Amino acid sequence: MSYETDEEKVEAIKKWWKENGVSVMAGVLIGFGAIYGWRFWGEYRENVAAQASSTFEQVLNNATANQTDAVVQQADVLKDEFGSTPYATLGSLVAAKALYQSGKTAEAIAALQETIKQAPDPALASIAALRLARIQVAEGQLDEATATIAAHDKSTAFAGEFAAVRGDIAAARGDHAAARVAYEQAIEKGSGLSQLLRLKLDNLPSAG
Repeated sequence: MSYETDEEKVEAIKKWWKENGVSVMAGVLIGFGAIYGWRFWGEYRENVAAQASSTFEQVLNNATANQTDAVVQQADVLKDEFGSTPYATLGSLVAAKALYQSGKTAEAIAALQETIKQAPDPALASIAALRLARIQVAEGQLDEATATIAAHDKSTAFAGEFAAVRGDIAAARGDHAAARVAYEQAIEKGSGLSQLLRLKLDNLPSAG
């Protein structure tokens, strides 16, 4: 459409703005809202991560100082306030270790069982399951350890570590042949305890 005079152009613009101005402004505001909303969310997440990291550092410091009660307290803070972050699970793992080292075996086992349920990442759940199974073996709870492994040995990334615990269970039961097979599988699957496993293999009674 063409306009013969500037006045006609101005009137046309005014008319168009009257009909469409509200929707245009709404679109602009929504656009700015999305930009600033995303920026706010990003800053919020960074702030939460920083606070969680700081709290987890306190957990580690208290663990180093053998302050078990403080470790458990700070780990609870991580679970309550930063449960959606990996730091909550990491704090629970440290707390469980501190509890076990202080002789509170039942509490350590309960903490690990809860950690497995609440872990936001399967890898963290696997780590908690491994620690639980090792404690169960150390405490002579061999059936429980076997059940723990059966329920959580589902990742190739941890296959070697679970095989190593199977070897420990077999050795504790006096099944040296099964222990040997499990230890060899653990080494083959890349367990991080390969040197220790070779020592365990050397210490097993020879077949026959």
